[in-house]
Amino acid sequence: MTELTGKPLSEAIRADVAARAALTPSTLAIISASEDESSAWYVRSLARAAEKVGVGCAIDELAPSADEATIAAAVRARSADPEVSGIILQTPLPPGVDQGRLVAEIDPRKDVDGANPLSIGRLAAKQPAFAPATAAAVVRLLDEHRVVMEGANAVVLGRSLVVGLPAGLLLLHRNATVTTCHSRTHDLPARTRGADILVVAIGRAHMVTPEYVTENTVVVDVGTNVDEEGNLVGDVDPSVVSVARALSPVPGGVGPVTTALLLEHTVTAAESLAAVTPRSRR
Repeated sequence: MTELTGKPLSEAIRADVAARAALTPSTLAIISASEDESSAWYVRSLARAAEKVGVGCAIDELAPSADEATIAAAVRARSADPEVSGIILQTPLPPGVDQGRLVAEIDPRKDVDGANPLSIGRLAAKQPAFAPATAAAVVRLLDEHRVVMEGANAVVLGRSLVVGLPAGLLLLHRNATVTTCHSRTHDLPARTRGADILVVAIGRAHMVTPEYVTENTVVVDVGTNVDEEGNLVGDVDPSVVSVARALSPVPGGVGPVTTALLLEHTVTAAESLAAVTPRSRR
């Protein structure tokens, strides 16, 4: 069984980002309005990662009780800021706010995590857009380990706008035949056993067991769950390694590649903005 580790790939991406960031000033703005500790930990880790590769990181920490108008104003301000090249609206958001309306305020040119509906629409139409970083990480990880997507039967468990739907689109763009499954799909194991590539983003710890796979299945585990001992675990049960052809670890698989791609997207956005408005970017 092959382990689809993401560490070497993430290190290569970060090295490239560092070289490019040295030439083009880049800043990632993170807007947060939550007291959730796991969210705060992620923001801090992303800020540290940005610092290591020379990408600026501006964090707007709004009150957990911030209303929609306040958050929208922060998003619009960062969208208009010529020093900012990438924007992330961190979740969870305060109760009562409309996430869909808020992400629509992100300038698509700076939408480095593909949250704006315009970005997912352009992605579907094969037009230039940033894909959600986690979905993009799935495909980059498969490429890194030379998993052939063209002609493959790919099954995606999960249909979220963050991972499942865009991952399916990216696989479709690579000429895979894609089936999307979800909580209402009947007899999931029967669907997944026919997969050459199985992407699991269902949000339930250790849900996928050996009966879901065959010896020909390459499994990409996108799950990020915390078990009773406080450990990070995936959506795929460790026992799957006894059957599957390959499996990405949690942690250490998709996660580090996702972070690296967010930084890559930020530098790419900066380069595009500089090409359009070079004077304002000096």
